[in-house]
Amino acid sequence: MSTRVVVADDQELVRAGFAMILDAQPDIEVVAEVGDGAAAVSAVRESRPDVALLDVRMPGMDGIEAARAVSGVTKVLMLTTFDVDEYVFEALKAGASGFLLKDVRRDDLVHAVRVVAAGEALLAPSVTRKLIARFTAPTPTVRLPALTAREQETLALIARGLTNAEIAAAMVVTEHTVKTHVSNVLAKLGLRDRVQAVIAAYESGLAVPGFSSSP
Repeated sequence: MSTRVVVADDQELVRAGFAMILDAQPDIEVVAEVGDGAAAVSAVRESRPDVALLDVRMPGMDGIEAARAVSGVTKVLMLTTFDVDEYVFEALKAGASGFLLKDVRRDDLVHAVRVVAAGEALLAPSVTRKLIARFTAPTPTVRLPALTAREQETLALIARGLTNAEIAAAMVVTEHTVKTHVSNVLAKLGLRDRVQAVIAAYESGLAVPGFSSSP
């Protein structure tokens, strides 16, 4: 079964290039290429893809509005030109599962689509952590009494962009235990994925801007 993708970008060459790269993969099929947010929403509703690759800035309806409109229908992966863009943070809050810079390498683009289609959040790029650190309140605004101490520790490490394997090493537990902690964190806080978990960590004050991104 192929992963079905809608590509939306107002720059024709960028849009065509991404579509060509993705369509060349045996497990990915581009079902629509469009140039603005409204057309992206229509294409998603019509073709029901697994992933919508949306440019943040498009004429008319931008990528944020489009993400908000389709995030309940498909997974959303945002595209941006700059590594720090306030619109991207808003897009994450609107339901996007991650984002990529437009100068992304071919292999990273393909990997990102596969990761998001599988239901995971794309948190690896350092620019994601930079955005969240810049645009989330640096002081505590929400308490997290529902979480145990170990779950709060897990959430703090998620906010640093660590993988389950890295969290397991840091906490000296098994990956299975980490997966359980992550599932509990998402369930107790009513979060969709790890991107929302990172946002929650910053908004609660559990994580603060300026942390080290190294494990």
